[in-house]
Amino acid sequence: MPTPPPAADRVSPSPRPDGSGTPWASSVGAINRRLLFGVMAALAGLALGWLMSLTGLTATFEARAFDWRAQLLAPSTAPDAIRLIMLDQASLDWGKKENGLSWPWPREVYTAILDFCRRGGAAAVAFDVLFTEPSTYGVGDDAALAATGKRLGRWALPVFLGKTTGNDTTWPAVEPDGPFHLTGLDAWPKKLRQAFTMPRAIFPIPDIATGAQQLGNVSLQPDPDGIYRRVELFALFDGHVVPSLAMAAYTLAKEGGTAELRGTTLHLGDTVVPLDSQGRATPRWRQSQAFSAVSAAAVIQSELALREGKTPQLDPSMFKNRIVLFGFSAPGLLDMRPSPVAGVTSGVEIHAQTLASLLDNDFLRRAPEGAAWVMAGLFGLLAGIAVSLTGGAGSGALTILLFLPLPALVALTAQALGLWLPLALPNTTVVGSLGVGVLIAYATEGRQKRFIKTAFRQYLSPDVIDQLIAHPERMSLGGELRELTIFFSDLQGFTGISEKLGPRELTTLLNHYLTAMTDIILAEGGTVDKYEGDAIIAFWNAPLDQPDHALRAVRAALRCQDKLAELRPAFRKLVGKDLFMRVGLNTGRAVVGNMGSDSRFDYTMLGDAVNLASRLEGVNKQFGTFTMISQATRDAVGETLASREIARVAVVGRAEPVTVYEPLWPQAAAARQQDLTAFARALAAFTDGDFQTALDAFTPLVDRDPAAVAYAARCRHCLEAPPEDWCGVCVLTVK
Repeated sequence: MPTPPPAADRVSPSPRPDGSGTPWASSVGAINRRLLFGVMAALAGLALGWLMSLTGLTATFEARAFDWRAQLLAPSTAPDAIRLIMLDQASLDWGKKENGLSWPWPREVYTAILDFCRRGGAAAVAFDVLFTEPSTYGVGDDAALAATGKRLGRWALPVFLGKTTGNDTTWPAVEPDGPFHLTGLDAWPKKLRQAFTMPRAIFPIPDIATGAQQLGNVSLQPDPDGIYRRVELFALFDGHVVPSLAMAAYTLAKEGGTAELRGTTLHLGDTVVPLDSQGRATPRWRQSQAFSAVSAAAVIQSELALREGKTPQLDPSMFKNRIVLFGFSAPGLLDMRPSPVAGVTSGVEIHAQTLASLLDNDFLRRAPEGAAWVMAGLFGLLAGIAVSLTGGAGSGALTILLFLPLPALVALTAQALGLWLPLALPNTTVVGSLGVGVLIAYATEGRQKRFIKTAFRQYLSPDVIDQLIAHPERMSLGGELRELTIFFSDLQGFTGISEKLGPRELTTLLNHYLTAMTDIILAEGGTVDKYEGDAIIAFWNAPLDQPDHALRAVRAALRCQDKLAELRPAFRKLVGKDLFMRVGLNTGRAVVGNMGSDSRFDYTMLGDAVNLASRLEGVNKQFGTFTMISQATRDAVGETLASREIARVAVVGRAEPVTVYEPLWPQAAAARQQDLTAFARALAAFTDGDFQTALDAFTPLVDRDPAAVAYAARCRHCLEAPPEDWCGVCVLTVK
């Protein structure tokens, strides 16, 4: 056998031609594998984003992400050229207390606002008030307002343009065409022109419209989730190009001018407005308090003082060379809408937001189509590779913490610079890439990593929580159609009360009140849907079956009224007046379940039955009652509790009338039996159209029955102005 060579002469194994077999090659191979895993993670993240986009959840997330950025970046100041006059709750209270003005106000009241603006030298005045009916105070009332508008010479009035709403299909000859002009529309895609063409309209009455110099469209279109984020600056009707109300005010203040469409931008002199693929513009939303606003009552009082030679509260020069927008902010006037920067804001403020961006030339540009997928691919690839290349729990956690907020930071920075970048799809892809990258690393390398998952705690009743624990699959979004009894409550005059209390006192009052009412609702087996300020929304018969849900709900309402009566003396010491609560109840089928986004949802309800319950709460104001139930609820309760018929009403938003009742404890009904019988006879006469007999029957009851007071007033009105085609239904025009 040959002798082996000395150790010094031994030769190491030669590397293979491909370079493998060396430590360096092994390292490169490991890196390549990790890069491959990173690409796989990125592709999985993109697939997740695509699947989420099919469900529509990314669209919901995108909308919420925009709102988050808008709130975070909302400027605290607005152009000094804008002034708001708000018909707030304080103005309504002043009008009623000091002048005995019931709503709607005489049109002559608004002349004081226009005269004060003219006296101050306003550049333009725009009213966000649709005068669609002649004044109940006579033709002269409308004529006075029109004459005042003519004297001002720069007055814009609203017109409502829509696809299905409105009776007008042609432009009335008496309506002003205005100085606004638009060119370049013929080059727009036909589909967009059709989308902006409105076949129907609601115009202001001619007697008032003759005093305006420009009409502005006020039919704002919200995004699919009901929030107003984008605006149409013009619309088409019967061959006329109609500016939005903000654009109308802007045009009057600039003394005319021509706007020009150039592709996806609208040019107004030096102002360039980028439009999205739907032809809409996105204002840079400002904080609500950024706009200088005064109460309509203060303006009216100031003008009256100047007419009498007295010192006014306000100096008219505050409106000099300013664009003045007038609108409603009182909750009862129903012009409140959700915006990205406020849960509820007045409609006129949305016009002010648009006007501010017109004046400051700072509308947001939207990223081109396809940008979401490019960003998603880039961010997903970087995140997938980064998490795959990290080794160890600490560096892996650091990578996740770095990449999770990265799309949001980029989108936030872009929006600060005026560019609306998509966030939902890139963020979803990054989350998917990071998650799949971690799973791949765990599966291939055996690394055990534990992540703490935080669940959103939902403020639900204990029964709901038990159901979710027993059936965790119900934590996903979705709902079911069930018969519910729905409860809406609200405190009478709470806006005025809240304005007089400090934050601590207001919080104490609300906490005490809401706790007492909630305890009763839960004790009766109800589920509290939500609180909206002082309002309570609740329902029965979900998630657990409750055959007697209507009885439980009505009993809860009566118990709540009794409890409030018990607490009233203590509340009177705190707020200086008695507190009263209005409750509306309805029974019907509604969708109930978890609704919202993947990351935040509520166990809540939707449906026409829910809307009717909400309306009935407000209908109490029309009849002086505090608890009102629908016919469906009364039928479901049966004879267990007493009730009296209040009216047949046609509420706003429903064509079919509904009979409503006031529920009563049996003992209370027995004690008032004589009055209740007399009320029923009077109501029957009213329903039959015998208003004089009804008035004679209601009159003896007015000193002890607010409902009789309301009906006596209705009888007198009907005797003065007999209604046509009377069918016994009280048609309500306000919510």
